[in-house]
Amino acid sequence: MAVLKRVRGRLLTFLAVLGPGFITAMVDNDAGGIFTYSEAGARWGYVPLWTLLPITLLLVVNQEMCSRMGAVTGKGLSDLIREEFGLRMTVIVMGLLLVVNFTNIAANFAGVAGAMELLPVSRYVSVPLGALLVWFLVVKGTYQSVEKVFLAASVFYVAYVISAILVEPDWGAALGSSVRPVLLADRSYIAVLVGLVGTSVAPWMQFYLQAAIVEKGIDSTQYRDTRIEVVAGCVMMAAVAFFIIVACAGAIWEEGPRPIASAAEAAEALRPLGAYAYALFAGGLLCASLFAASILPLSTAYTVCEGLGLESGVDHDFDEAPSFYWMYTLLIALGAGVVLIPDFPIVPMILLSQVLNGVLLPVVMIIVLKLVNRKDLMHEWTNGPLYNLIAWAAVLLLIGLSVALAGFSIFGGSSGAPVPSLP
Repeated sequence: MAVLKRVRGRLLTFLAVLGPGFITAMVDNDAGGIFTYSEAGARWGYVPLWTLLPITLLLVVNQEMCSRMGAVTGKGLSDLIREEFGLRMTVIVMGLLLVVNFTNIAANFAGVAGAMELLPVSRYVSVPLGALLVWFLVVKGTYQSVEKVFLAASVFYVAYVISAILVEPDWGAALGSSVRPVLLADRSYIAVLVGLVGTSVAPWMQFYLQAAIVEKGIDSTQYRDTRIEVVAGCVMMAAVAFFIIVACAGAIWEEGPRPIASAAEAAEALRPLGAYAYALFAGGLLCASLFAASILPLSTAYTVCEGLGLESGVDHDFDEAPSFYWMYTLLIALGAGVVLIPDFPIVPMILLSQVLNGVLLPVVMIIVLKLVNRKDLMHEWTNGPLYNLIAWAAVLLLIGLSVALAGFSIFGGSSGAPVPSLP
């Protein structure tokens, strides 16, 4: 009985803290992410799968550090940056994050448009309706109600697992590529690697997770269960990414390597393999896009308002946090509006947003590492040597990939060469 009581108590505690870490990781598979994973599979086949193991490790380390800082300090990341580094640094980081996040917000409304046009429903109908839906959800809801909706939305990602199974890909090649690192001196391949890291460990995630931990009221006494939740979310995110890449490798790359124009095109490519695979991929894209179109503006509003010392949080009314809600509203309106501009280059913008994520990530990681290792701020909760080793190695690797990408872009390099078939 005593054992059962302990198990029941731990389970109830875990369910009480469930939300921020799992939601943050799952929403990372947004329209931009789905497009990046689809492009990787369609153009390079199973080869990029090896990146998912180190990416998952990096994601766990990043998410755990930020959730720990939120639980221990009771402050969001923007708050800490302003207090510890000053307003100038805060404005610079917020400005960069605002630009990157805006491209991601527009990318998700592009995902809504692409998914609904497969039905077909015009983007001039689906995008405004989607924008109103996500605006109403957050502005009229409470933190608890919004979190429940977000957790429920995470279930829809199972669509990608099923669609990949229906494609009947080469599972042997997929599993082999998952543990076989491949580096190629090719501009588009390096861009895909940077994009995969950028879309999987996006800078906005660190800000949103820490703010959500604080708003949920999680402290250091509940942190053990939060850590489990964070790790579970990261593993699930990587699993979804794996199945998206595999589905596109099996459906597109095996027929002939080629770039794709959108995540919707990836769904269309699955149509000859069966209506269910096609419908599941398209439905997953729609749900993921709406999910992220809610979270990304919310994350940005948290970041900017915290950085400027303004009231923020879903539990506040519009009158109590006007700057927070007006920024959320403006980001949704502008992100949706961009997608409705005729002939707007949405696809290049989506790819650019993921690469910008990868370029900005080292800057955010350096700031997080400096904060989380301060004894006066974190006390006994500072990083251990292994965490610091992994995180600093990732920073150096990301900087190296970004420099390589810039070098290929400036001085040229092979691009688009097909990857040889794997044994």
